[in-house]
Amino acid sequence: MTTAVAPQALGYIGVRAKDLGDWASYGSGLLGLQRIDKSRSSLAFRMDDRKQRIIVDADGGEGIGFFGWEVADAAALDRLAGSLENARIKVAYGASALADERHVKDLIVLADPQGNRLEIFHGAETTTEPFKPGRSISGFRTGPLGLGHIVLNVDTPETVDRMMAFYCDTLGFRLTDYYSQPFIARFLHLNPRHHSLAFVQTGKNAVHHLMMELFSFDDVGQGYDLALNEDRVGVTLGRHTSDFITSFYCDTPSAFMVEYGWGARLIDVDTWQAYERKEGPSMWGHERAWLAGEDRAKARALRLANAANGFRRPVQVIEGNYQVMPGVCPWWDSIKARTAAQ
Repeated sequence: MTTAVAPQALGYIGVRAKDLGDWASYGSGLLGLQRIDKSRSSLAFRMDDRKQRIIVDADGGEGIGFFGWEVADAAALDRLAGSLENARIKVAYGASALADERHVKDLIVLADPQGNRLEIFHGAETTTEPFKPGRSISGFRTGPLGLGHIVLNVDTPETVDRMMAFYCDTLGFRLTDYYSQPFIARFLHLNPRHHSLAFVQTGKNAVHHLMMELFSFDDVGQGYDLALNEDRVGVTLGRHTSDFITSFYCDTPSAFMVEYGWGARLIDVDTWQAYERKEGPSMWGHERAWLAGEDRAKARALRLANAANGFRRPVQVIEGNYQVMPGVCPWWDSIKARTAAQ
């Protein structure tokens, strides 16, 4: 059963923390988010015109406590709620006090097969006050693409199958691509962002990372310097084979990572065909400290094979974010010539 109404994007997340001070300095000083004070036990961060995108609660825990997935309007929320109830999935309607706390018009609450709390909402509040980053950055690529993407650790292959059935067959996410080496991974999209959600089978049940995309490559490089200085780098700088993003991963104060990147491609959701990626997760870089030794060696071998095979993809840029240099590019000219001959 595929729902007639799927979410459009990742709208917000709720982080669990042991100490607000750690997140106050990390969120603003390294990531460049705008801090919004809420109470003695919680704070929030802006990253665009939304009143809040990330809510941090000092409840003594860790990880991400809830995920806010956005639908178009009240009618879409009602249709999705009805579809979920018909599928015998327990749905609770959010109280007005909770909607006010989340700065949305209305929401429903449910859980996925791993027990993650999902809040599906519409009508997020915006503000005319300009976004003021916590450090000097160009800003975050959000809008219709959502705040970024989430990757979840999954414990077993069977759980991967249950998560795929729930998110694709019930909630309407669509498979973008997948691979099985150096670990099982599935990537799902809702909009032109290559993936808004992914699962990696690591033997755990926890959040792996949240991805944030910057407008400027230099924002990422300067963030990398800050993360190195604070000994927070969990995955070194590299470029993915999936969304072509150049990124690094840094450890948060809440036992998951933030992927901090630039230059992710868009896909055409109307014509996209899912496929298996056999070249592994990364074109180059992305040495993964979190992987076990054997899997880390497999990932490195895949990257070295990509180097030997000349695996390359054009850099993804947006209008106004590049300057064309004089000269020719023999590699790109050969690609165009081969394409024209086909």
